[in-house]
Amino acid sequence: MDGYANGVKPAAVERFLRENGHDVEVVNTYYLSRASDARGSLANKLPRPDIRRIAVYAVEAAGFLTRRRGFVRRHLSYHLHMADYRLRRKILSSSLPLDDFDLVICEHPQDAGLLTTKTSARTFYDCPDPYADELYDEGKLSERQHRKFRRIETDLFETVDALSFSWESYARYASSHYGLSGRNFVQLNWGCTPAAQRARFSAPPRVVYIGSLSSQYINLPLLSRLSELYPHIDVYGGPPPDPELQLNYLGWAPPTILEQYQFGLITCTKDELRRDGFSAKHLDYIAYGLPVLVPAWRRHMDLLRGSIPYDESDFVQVIESFSTEAEWQRVSDEAYAQANALKWEKTLRPLGDLLRAQPPGTRS
Repeated sequence: MDGYANGVKPAAVERFLRENGHDVEVVNTYYLSRASDARGSLANKLPRPDIRRIAVYAVEAAGFLTRRRGFVRRHLSYHLHMADYRLRRKILSSSLPLDDFDLVICEHPQDAGLLTTKTSARTFYDCPDPYADELYDEGKLSERQHRKFRRIETDLFETVDALSFSWESYARYASSHYGLSGRNFVQLNWGCTPAAQRARFSAPPRVVYIGSLSSQYINLPLLSRLSELYPHIDVYGGPPPDPELQLNYLGWAPPTILEQYQFGLITCTKDELRRDGFSAKHLDYIAYGLPVLVPAWRRHMDLLRGSIPYDESDFVQVIESFSTEAEWQRVSDEAYAQANALKWEKTLRPLGDLLRAQPPGTRS
Protein backbone atom coordinates (compact mmCIF):
# COMPACT_ATOMS: atom_id res chain seq x y z
CA MET A 1 0.00 0.00 0.00
CA ASP A 2 2.21 2.81 -1.29
CA GLY A 3 -0.34 5.63 -1.61
CA TYR A 4 -0.67 5.13 -5.36
CA ALA A 5 -2.34 2.48 -7.55
CA ASN A 6 -0.76 -0.46 -5.69
CA GLY A 7 -3.12 0.08 -2.77
CA VAL A 8 -6.33 0.63 -4.75
CA LYS A 9 -7.20 -2.85 -6.02
CA PRO A 10 -6.40 -4.72 -2.76
CA ALA A 11 -8.77 -2.37 -0.90
CA ALA A 12 -11.48 -2.97 -3.51
CA VAL A 13 -11.00 -6.75 -3.31
CA GLU A 14 -11.22 -6.66 0.48
CA ARG A 15 -14.42 -4.61 0.38
CA PHE A 16 -15.97 -6.88 -2.24
CA LEU A 17 -15.21 -10.03 -0.24
CA ARG A 18 -16.55 -8.61 3.01
CA GLU A 19 -19.74 -7.47 1.30
CA ASN A 20 -20.17 -11.04 0.07
CA GLY A 21 -19.90 -12.54 3.53
CA HIS A 22 -16.24 -13.54 3.72
CA ASP A 23 -13.73 -12.84 6.48
CA VAL A 24 -10.62 -11.13 5.10
CA GLU A 25 -7.18 -10.50 6.56
CA VAL A 26 -5.09 -7.92 4.71
CA VAL A 27 -1.30 -8.03 5.04
CA ASN A 28 0.39 -4.80 3.95
CA THR A 29 3.94 -5.74 2.89
CA TYR A 30 5.06 -2.27 1.80
CA TYR A 31 7.07 -1.81 5.00
CA LEU A 32 7.90 -5.48 5.48
CA SER A 33 11.53 -4.68 6.35
CA ARG A 34 10.83 -1.78 8.72
CA ALA A 35 10.51 -1.64 12.48
CA SER A 36 7.18 0.20 12.09
CA ASP A 37 4.69 0.86 9.31
CA ALA A 38 3.86 4.31 10.78
CA ARG A 39 4.89 6.61 7.94
CA GLY A 40 7.11 9.49 9.07
CA SER A 41 8.21 7.89 12.35
CA LEU A 42 11.88 7.14 13.12
CA ALA A 43 11.09 3.43 13.45
CA ASN A 44 9.67 3.51 9.91
CA LYS A 45 13.15 4.35 8.64
CA LEU A 46 14.92 1.60 10.59
CA PRO A 47 15.01 -2.17 9.92
CA ARG A 48 13.09 -4.59 12.10
CA PRO A 49 15.50 -6.54 14.37
CA ASP A 50 15.17 -9.82 12.47
CA ILE A 51 17.92 -11.25 10.27
CA ARG A 52 15.70 -11.79 7.22
CA ARG A 53 14.03 -8.40 7.48
CA ILE A 54 17.40 -6.72 7.90
CA ALA A 55 18.45 -8.51 4.71
CA VAL A 56 15.37 -7.13 2.88
CA TYR A 57 16.27 -3.68 4.20
CA ALA A 58 19.80 -4.08 2.82
CA VAL A 59 18.45 -5.16 -0.56
CA GLU A 60 16.18 -2.10 -0.65
CA ALA A 61 19.14 0.14 0.16
CA ALA A 62 21.25 -1.48 -2.56
CA GLY A 63 18.43 -0.79 -5.01
CA PHE A 64 19.40 2.89 -5.02
CA LEU A 65 22.45 1.87 -7.06
CA THR A 66 20.20 0.79 -9.93
CA ARG A 67 18.25 4.01 -10.36
CA ARG A 68 20.35 5.23 -13.27
CA ARG A 69 20.34 3.31 -16.52
CA GLY A 70 23.53 1.51 -17.47
CA PHE A 71 25.65 -1.57 -16.86
CA VAL A 72 25.17 -1.61 -13.07
CA ARG A 73 21.41 -1.31 -13.35
CA ARG A 74 21.11 -3.93 -16.09
CA HIS A 75 23.25 -6.55 -14.34
CA LEU A 76 22.67 -5.91 -10.62
CA SER A 77 18.87 -5.50 -10.64
CA TYR A 78 18.19 -9.19 -11.33
CA HIS A 79 20.15 -10.35 -8.30
CA LEU A 80 18.51 -7.77 -6.04
CA HIS A 81 15.01 -8.67 -7.26
CA MET A 82 15.60 -12.38 -6.78
CA ALA A 83 17.07 -11.84 -3.29
CA ASP A 84 14.07 -9.70 -2.34
CA TYR A 85 11.65 -12.27 -3.83
CA ARG A 86 13.16 -15.19 -1.90
CA LEU A 87 13.49 -13.31 1.37
CA ARG A 88 9.88 -12.13 1.22
CA ARG A 89 8.73 -15.66 0.48
CA LYS A 90 10.50 -16.96 3.58
CA ILE A 91 9.26 -14.14 5.83
CA LEU A 92 5.64 -14.34 4.71
CA SER A 93 5.40 -18.14 4.61
CA SER A 94 6.81 -18.41 8.14
CA SER A 95 4.69 -15.62 9.63
CA LEU A 96 1.30 -16.34 8.02
CA PRO A 97 -0.84 -19.39 8.97
CA LEU A 98 -1.72 -20.15 5.35
CA ASP A 99 -3.58 -23.39 6.12
CA ASP A 100 -6.09 -21.40 8.19
CA PHE A 101 -7.37 -19.75 5.03
CA ASP A 102 -9.44 -20.96 2.10
CA LEU A 103 -7.87 -18.58 -0.41
CA VAL A 104 -4.58 -16.67 -0.47
CA ILE A 105 -4.50 -13.70 -2.87
CA CYS A 106 -1.28 -11.92 -3.86
CA GLU A 107 -1.34 -8.47 -5.46
CA HIS A 108 2.37 -7.71 -5.98
CA PRO A 109 5.11 -9.52 -7.94
CA GLN A 110 7.74 -9.31 -5.20
CA ASP A 111 5.43 -11.13 -2.76
CA ALA A 112 4.23 -13.74 -5.25
CA GLY A 113 6.75 -16.35 -4.11
CA LEU A 114 4.43 -16.92 -1.16
CA LEU A 115 2.04 -18.64 -3.57
CA THR A 116 4.59 -21.40 -4.23
CA THR A 117 4.49 -22.41 -0.54
CA LYS A 118 2.84 -25.75 0.15
CA THR A 119 -0.58 -25.08 1.68
CA SER A 120 -4.11 -26.44 1.74
CA ALA A 121 -5.41 -22.99 0.74
CA ARG A 122 -6.14 -22.20 -2.87
CA THR A 123 -3.85 -19.60 -4.43
CA PHE A 124 -4.81 -16.59 -6.56
CA TYR A 125 -2.19 -14.37 -8.20
CA ASP A 126 -3.78 -11.06 -9.21
CA CYS A 127 -0.70 -9.93 -11.13
CA PRO A 128 -0.38 -6.26 -12.13
CA ASP A 129 1.46 -7.04 -15.38
CA PRO A 130 4.08 -9.46 -16.78
CA TYR A 131 6.92 -8.42 -14.49
CA ALA A 132 9.93 -9.93 -16.28
CA ASP A 133 9.13 -7.97 -19.43
CA GLU A 134 8.50 -4.79 -17.45
CA LEU A 135 11.92 -5.02 -15.80
CA TYR A 136 13.60 -5.81 -19.12
CA ASP A 137 11.95 -2.88 -20.90
CA GLU A 138 13.16 -0.60 -18.09
CA GLY A 139 16.75 -1.73 -18.65
CA LYS A 140 16.95 -3.71 -15.41
CA LEU A 141 17.75 -7.12 -16.92
CA SER A 142 20.28 -8.43 -19.42
CA GLU A 143 19.03 -10.68 -22.24
CA ARG A 144 20.10 -13.81 -20.34
CA GLN A 145 18.60 -12.61 -17.06
CA HIS A 146 15.37 -11.74 -18.83
CA ARG A 147 15.03 -15.26 -20.22
CA LYS A 148 15.72 -16.76 -16.79
CA PHE A 149 13.34 -14.41 -14.96
CA ARG A 150 10.63 -15.06 -17.53
CA ARG A 151 10.92 -18.83 -16.97
CA ILE A 152 10.57 -18.33 -13.21
CA GLU A 153 7.53 -16.11 -13.72
CA THR A 154 5.96 -18.50 -16.24
CA ASP A 155 6.29 -21.38 -13.78
CA LEU A 156 4.56 -19.25 -11.15
CA PHE A 157 1.76 -18.30 -13.54
CA GLU A 158 1.09 -21.94 -14.36
CA THR A 159 1.38 -23.16 -10.75
CA VAL A 160 -1.22 -20.99 -9.01
CA ASP A 161 -4.85 -22.12 -8.85
CA ALA A 162 -6.11 -18.86 -10.38
CA LEU A 163 -4.37 -16.10 -12.33
CA SER A 164 -5.48 -12.61 -13.26
CA PHE A 165 -3.90 -9.39 -14.49
CA SER A 166 -4.81 -5.78 -13.84
CA TRP A 167 -6.39 -5.54 -17.30
CA GLU A 168 -7.51 -8.05 -19.91
CA SER A 169 -5.04 -6.84 -22.56
CA TYR A 170 -2.19 -7.85 -20.23
CA ALA A 171 -3.67 -11.35 -20.06
CA ARG A 172 -3.64 -11.53 -23.86
CA TYR A 173 -0.06 -10.23 -23.90
CA ALA A 174 1.04 -12.85 -21.35
CA SER A 175 -0.67 -15.63 -23.29
CA SER A 176 1.08 -14.58 -26.50
CA HIS A 177 4.55 -13.69 -25.22
CA TYR A 178 4.88 -16.19 -22.35
CA GLY A 179 3.03 -19.06 -24.02
CA LEU A 180 0.63 -19.53 -21.10
CA SER A 181 -1.95 -22.29 -21.23
CA GLY A 182 -4.67 -19.99 -19.87
CA ARG A 183 -6.25 -22.92 -17.98
CA ASN A 184 -6.30 -20.96 -14.69
CA PHE A 185 -7.29 -17.49 -15.95
CA VAL A 186 -9.93 -15.78 -13.79
CA GLN A 187 -9.69 -12.24 -15.14
CA LEU A 188 -10.37 -9.41 -12.67
CA ASN A 189 -10.23 -6.16 -14.61
CA TRP A 190 -9.40 -2.96 -12.77
CA GLY A 191 -12.52 -1.14 -11.64
CA CYS A 192 -13.57 2.20 -10.21
CA THR A 193 -16.18 4.02 -8.16
CA PRO A 194 -17.89 6.67 -10.34
CA ALA A 195 -17.81 10.07 -8.63
CA ALA A 196 -21.05 11.73 -7.59
CA GLN A 197 -19.62 15.12 -8.64
CA ARG A 198 -18.44 15.01 -12.25
CA ALA A 199 -16.01 17.31 -14.01
CA ARG A 200 -17.54 20.18 -15.99
CA PHE A 201 -16.59 21.97 -19.18
CA SER A 202 -14.39 25.05 -18.96
CA ALA A 203 -12.30 27.04 -21.42
CA PRO A 204 -9.45 26.89 -21.98
CA PRO A 205 -9.52 23.17 -21.20
CA ARG A 206 -7.23 22.15 -18.36
CA VAL A 207 -5.35 18.84 -18.51
CA VAL A 208 -4.33 16.79 -15.47
CA TYR A 209 -1.76 14.06 -14.92
CA ILE A 210 -2.07 12.22 -11.61
CA GLY A 211 -0.08 9.23 -10.39
CA SER A 212 3.36 7.80 -9.79
CA LEU A 213 6.31 9.65 -11.32
CA SER A 214 8.97 7.05 -10.60
CA SER A 215 9.10 4.53 -13.46
CA GLN A 216 10.54 4.77 -16.93
CA TYR A 217 7.38 3.48 -18.63
CA ILE A 218 5.50 6.58 -17.46
CA ASN A 219 7.55 8.49 -20.06
CA LEU A 220 8.32 11.69 -18.19
CA PRO A 221 10.25 13.14 -21.15
CA LEU A 222 7.05 12.95 -23.20
CA LEU A 223 5.09 14.57 -20.37
CA SER A 224 7.68 17.36 -20.33
CA ARG A 225 7.45 17.94 -24.08
CA LEU A 226 3.66 18.00 -23.99
CA SER A 227 3.79 20.55 -21.19
CA GLU A 228 5.87 22.77 -23.45
CA LEU A 229 3.30 22.44 -26.21
CA TYR A 230 0.27 23.10 -24.01
CA PRO A 231 0.70 25.30 -20.92
CA HIS A 232 -2.47 24.16 -19.09
CA ILE A 233 -1.15 20.77 -17.86
CA ASP A 234 -0.94 20.22 -14.09
CA VAL A 235 0.97 17.26 -12.64
CA TYR A 236 0.23 15.55 -9.30
CA GLY A 237 1.88 12.55 -7.69
CA GLY A 238 5.35 11.58 -6.58
CA PRO A 239 8.19 11.38 -6.09
CA PRO A 240 8.91 14.98 -7.14
CA PRO A 241 10.17 15.01 -10.75
CA ASP A 242 13.50 16.42 -11.90
CA PRO A 243 13.12 20.24 -12.05
CA GLU A 244 14.83 20.18 -15.46
CA LEU A 245 11.66 18.61 -16.87
CA GLN A 246 9.90 21.90 -16.13
CA LEU A 247 6.60 20.28 -15.24
CA ASN A 248 3.91 22.24 -13.46
CA TYR A 249 4.25 19.90 -10.49
CA LEU A 250 1.74 20.51 -7.69
CA GLY A 251 2.60 17.67 -5.28
CA TRP A 252 0.27 14.91 -4.16
CA ALA A 253 -3.52 15.33 -4.35
CA PRO A 254 -6.56 13.09 -3.79
CA PRO A 255 -8.61 12.00 -6.83
CA THR A 256 -11.25 14.63 -6.01
CA ILE A 257 -8.90 17.17 -7.61
CA LEU A 258 -10.00 15.73 -10.96
CA GLU A 259 -13.32 17.59 -10.71
CA GLN A 260 -11.43 20.77 -11.66
CA TYR A 261 -10.14 19.52 -15.03
CA GLN A 262 -11.43 18.77 -18.52
CA PHE A 263 -8.99 16.07 -19.71
CA GLY A 264 -6.97 13.32 -18.06
CA LEU A 265 -3.55 12.57 -19.55
CA ILE A 266 -1.80 9.24 -20.12
CA THR A 267 1.86 9.08 -21.20
CA CYS A 268 3.62 5.78 -21.79
CA THR A 269 6.58 4.33 -23.63
CA LYS A 270 6.37 2.56 -27.00
CA ASP A 271 7.64 -0.87 -25.97
CA GLU A 272 5.39 -3.85 -26.75
CA LEU A 273 4.26 -4.34 -23.14
CA ARG A 274 3.03 -0.75 -22.78
CA ARG A 275 1.49 -0.74 -26.25
CA ASP A 276 -0.69 -3.61 -25.04
CA GLY A 277 -0.86 -2.16 -21.56
CA PHE A 278 -3.11 -0.29 -19.22
CA SER A 279 -2.82 2.64 -16.79
CA ALA A 280 -4.72 2.56 -13.51
CA LYS A 281 -5.07 6.35 -13.62
CA HIS A 282 -7.27 5.88 -16.70
CA LEU A 283 -10.04 4.57 -14.44
CA ASP A 284 -9.54 7.48 -12.02
CA TYR A 285 -10.08 9.90 -14.89
CA ILE A 286 -13.22 8.35 -16.34
CA ALA A 287 -14.70 7.99 -12.84
CA TYR A 288 -15.01 11.80 -12.93
CA GLY A 289 -16.23 11.88 -16.52
CA LEU A 290 -12.91 13.13 -17.89
CA PRO A 291 -12.12 12.32 -21.53
CA VAL A 292 -8.68 10.67 -21.51
CA LEU A 293 -5.84 11.69 -23.83
CA VAL A 294 -3.91 8.50 -24.69
CA PRO A 295 -0.82 8.08 -26.91
CA ALA A 296 -1.88 6.83 -30.34
CA TRP A 297 0.54 3.89 -30.09
CA ARG A 298 -1.38 2.29 -27.21
CA ARG A 299 -3.58 -0.54 -28.44
CA HIS A 300 -7.03 -1.71 -27.30
CA MET A 301 -8.37 1.80 -26.64
CA ASP A 302 -11.72 0.46 -27.81
CA LEU A 303 -12.00 -1.26 -24.42
CA LEU A 304 -12.20 2.13 -22.68
CA ARG A 305 -14.73 4.50 -24.21
CA GLY A 306 -13.96 8.16 -23.72
CA SER A 307 -10.34 7.64 -24.84
CA ILE A 308 -8.87 10.13 -27.32
CA PRO A 309 -5.68 9.18 -29.22
CA TYR A 310 -2.97 11.79 -29.69
CA ASP A 311 0.55 12.15 -31.02
CA GLU A 312 3.03 14.89 -30.18
CA SER A 313 2.52 16.38 -33.62
CA ASP A 314 -1.24 16.87 -33.12
CA PHE A 315 -1.58 17.10 -29.33
CA VAL A 316 -2.74 20.72 -29.21
CA GLN A 317 -5.06 20.28 -32.20
CA VAL A 318 -6.69 17.25 -30.56
CA ILE A 319 -7.50 19.30 -27.45
CA GLU A 320 -8.77 22.19 -29.56
CA SER A 321 -11.10 19.83 -31.45
CA PHE A 322 -13.02 19.39 -28.18
CA SER A 323 -13.07 23.09 -27.32
CA THR A 324 -16.86 23.41 -27.65
CA GLU A 325 -18.99 22.38 -24.69
CA ALA A 326 -21.25 20.16 -26.80
CA GLU A 327 -18.39 18.10 -28.24
CA TRP A 328 -16.57 17.86 -24.91
CA GLN A 329 -19.78 16.81 -23.14
CA ARG A 330 -20.38 14.04 -25.66
CA VAL A 331 -17.02 12.39 -24.92
CA SER A 332 -17.34 13.10 -21.20
CA ASP A 333 -20.64 11.20 -21.17
CA GLU A 334 -18.96 8.27 -22.95
CA ALA A 335 -16.19 8.23 -20.33
CA TYR A 336 -18.63 8.34 -17.41
CA ALA A 337 -20.80 5.60 -18.94
CA GLN A 338 -17.65 3.48 -19.27
CA ALA A 339 -16.85 4.11 -15.59
CA ASN A 340 -20.30 2.86 -14.61
CA ALA A 341 -19.74 -0.28 -16.69
CA LEU A 342 -16.48 -0.87 -14.78
CA LYS A 343 -17.69 -0.49 -11.21
CA TRP A 344 -15.75 -2.69 -8.80
CA GLU A 345 -18.79 -4.81 -8.00
CA LYS A 346 -18.93 -5.71 -11.71
CA THR A 347 -15.23 -6.22 -12.48
CA LEU A 348 -14.73 -8.40 -9.39
CA ARG A 349 -17.67 -10.72 -10.08
CA PRO A 350 -15.37 -13.53 -11.33
CA LEU A 351 -13.83 -13.62 -7.85
CA GLY A 352 -17.31 -14.09 -6.40
CA ASP A 353 -17.95 -16.90 -8.87
CA LEU A 354 -14.70 -18.57 -7.81
CA LEU A 355 -15.68 -18.43 -4.14
CA ARG A 356 -19.32 -19.35 -4.61
CA ALA A 357 -18.64 -22.97 -3.74
CA GLN A 358 -17.30 -21.85 -0.36
CA PRO A 359 -19.85 -21.02 2.36
CA PRO A 360 -20.12 -17.45 3.71
CA GLY A 361 -17.70 -16.76 6.52
CA THR A 362 -14.67 -18.36 4.89
CA ARG A 363 -11.44 -16.46 5.14
CA SER A 364 -9.18 -14.96 2.46
